[in-house]
Amino acid sequence: MEIWINPACSKCRSAVKLLDAEGAEYTVRRYLEDVPSEDEIRAVLARLGLEPWDITRTQEAAAKELGLKEWARDATSRDRWITALAEHPKLIQRPIITADDGTAVVARTDEAVRDALSR
Repeated sequence: MEIWINPACSKCRSAVKLLDAEGAEYTVRRYLEDVPSEDEIRAVLARLGLEPWDITRTQEAAAKELGLKEWARDATSRDRWITALAEHPKLIQRPIITADDGTAVVARTDEAVRDALSR
């Protein structure tokens, strides 16, 4: 299992603490330093069963600068969103855990972390 984190994020620190408490084996990816490629973002979206706008932090300064709230949320705009996430990784919702069974969860709650652990 892998967890994408920003160490400055309290939700990320909480998720890591719970993984450690449960004795989980996992790899940490500091996604602001080890930025996911567009293909990696597509793969995680497929595992999550979500669209790029579903995992976009629209309140971030970069989102406001790009005008993301005005972007279409449809199949023809999907690649544009993915490119924005790859170019501005701070826009990616966190933490994201990729589970061993091939799925993934946005692990912002203890319940979501436990869900990933149960897979």
